[in-house]
Amino acid sequence: MSARRKVSGLHASESALQNSPEKIISAWVSDQRDDPKIARILDVLSQIGVPVQVVNRARLDSLVEGRNHQGVVLELIMPKELSEGELRSSLDRASKNALYLVLDHIQDPHNFGACLRTADAAGVTGVILTKDQSVGLTPVVAKVASGAAETVPIYRVTNLARTLDLMKESGVWIVGAAGEASSSAYQVDLDMPVALVIGAEGKGMRRLTRDRCDLLVKLPMLGQVESLNLSVATGILLYEINRQRGIF
Repeated sequence: MSARRKVSGLHASESALQNSPEKIISAWVSDQRDDPKIARILDVLSQIGVPVQVVNRARLDSLVEGRNHQGVVLELIMPKELSEGELRSSLDRASKNALYLVLDHIQDPHNFGACLRTADAAGVTGVILTKDQSVGLTPVVAKVASGAAETVPIYRVTNLARTLDLMKESGVWIVGAAGEASSSAYQVDLDMPVALVIGAEGKGMRRLTRDRCDLLVKLPMLGQVESLNLSVATGILLYEINRQRGIF
């Protein structure tokens, strides 16, 4: 049976209806709400044939463990992760503005979800993770991603070093984020097909991953802390790449 997750609230429900209506399998709405916002959601649910249960507040509270639901809860099938073969097909179609995000053994679901949300905003071509020692696409990840888990292609690969070699052969430059890099992201030309590699929380990139990088870049730090949160650094770097390309 496919893994499932629940989303709650008006904004999350509208996002799910817009981005992944085919994944919605059940819906619950409050018997105390009768307003245009709920009516619009009910209308779309009816159009796509999703069964709706009208229930009391206590039932809605129990479905989402007391989280704020604003009178609506949807159940979705979790997004499907893509294979290495599908990544090869993506590389074959990649344009000069291809932008992949590679997460090397990231393990925190909140960081992963935040990275997916930023990846969606930055128009990332796809996110690549390793099969071993990496967080899975869990309901927590999907919740933090706020709909991006359904919109950003996620590729799970067995051998990251081999995958990076394949990407290089396809004309994608491998750019690793490393605090000890000699150049900042603002000093190098990133206007090319790029796979941005972000290392694990606290550990950074593994040696074999680092060895595959064409460039290493860092973010300038003016304060006393040694590094930024993984997902924050990811967002800054993705946006800098797009700024250099004139996309923003």
